[in-house]
Amino acid sequence: QVQLVESGGGLVRPGRSLKLSCVASRSIFDTNDMAWYRQAPGKQRGLVAVITTRGQTHYVDSVKGRFVISRDNAENTVYLQMNSLEPEDTAVYHCNVFPYTLTSYWGQGTQVTVSS
Repeated sequence: QVQLVESGGGLVRPGRSLKLSCVASRSIFDTNDMAWYRQAPGKQRGLVAVITTRGQTHYVDSVKGRFVISRDNAENTVYLQMNSLEPEDTAVYHCNVFPYTLTSYWGQGTQVTVSS
């Protein structure tokens, strides 16, 4: 059974930091590149960052230098350290395999709200 459980979101002021966590089923974690995605109100879900099984990382331009993705293979967990948060980062954040497919299972996500 596929499991994706995201946590760590919250309400923060601009410029502050949050660290998101995602515990995934070993069945998908061990053999897949993993990614964080986000969906802002009224917008489509978009990619934020990717980490390969070998630990290589890739970021969309809007978060480069501010966000850091990492993975703990022993704990089946993917992290997203988010620094210098901006109001534009407000969204529901999800983790999943990369790339996901139309049949990919999605967890509930975690809400991040950046507001003064």
